[in-house]
Amino acid sequence: MVQSYKINSYLCNVKCKIIHIDETDSTNRYLRELGSEEDVCVYTDYQTAGRGCGTNTWESERGKNLLYSVLLHPTSVPAASQFILSMANALALKETLDDYLTDIKIKWPNDIYWKDRKICGTLIETTLRGGHINECIIGTGMNINQRVFHSNAPNPVSLFQVLGHETDCQEVLQKVMANTWKYMDMVKAGAWNDIRTNYRQHLYRLGETHRYRFHDGKEEVCQLLNVTDDGHLTLQASGGGTCQFAFKEVTFIL
Repeated sequence: MVQSYKINSYLCNVKCKIIHIDETDSTNRYLRELGSEEDVCVYTDYQTAGRGCGTNTWESERGKNLLYSVLLHPTSVPAASQFILSMANALALKETLDDYLTDIKIKWPNDIYWKDRKICGTLIETTLRGGHINECIIGTGMNINQRVFHSNAPNPVSLFQVLGHETDCQEVLQKVMANTWKYMDMVKAGAWNDIRTNYRQHLYRLGETHRYRFHDGKEEVCQLLNVTDDGHLTLQASGGGTCQFAFKEVTFIL
């Protein structure tokens, strides 16, 4: 049930309609069915079928975390360059969490980590028209006030677990929306090199050597060198050769 279309005091500077829902199966699904020609953000207290990337699910206790999706229309972005949206969104999330914690990094492609633990995950879904992005739905779960995680996810963490006190979820939403629009305005203005440079500077494990598992099950110690403009991860094996990997072709071993 939709509680309100009214923008509250925290969200007064956001450039889109804000919808609050008590409960839904998925905020991404809600926005797909809404089909607005305007930019819209929907946030909820609880998702019954929250999704991560691929077949992953997202655990969130009712009313404790920030669960939202944003429907955008970045129609100037070619389909081949859509990873710029993922970079921009990851930076918006990182800058938001920088207000609360140090040691925030972007784990390729778009997870947000505090040290070696996952505090934020994002699912991005796009539709195309004529070789360009038509619509982009960015769905994010950010762990804010949850004290205990019960799923088999290997390394979740919340702001509460680090800070020892609760944080206002709507305050965080206001900040993340302001940062989202900051970076989406940069996308529209063509400041893509700035976004890419900033994204790469804040990569989790950049320049470090760790063990990775490949899609064939083999493991190898590699150095993380880069992420390409189209979103491929570049690793250098201990023997000196470099390889590029698409999402799901390689796994970070934590």
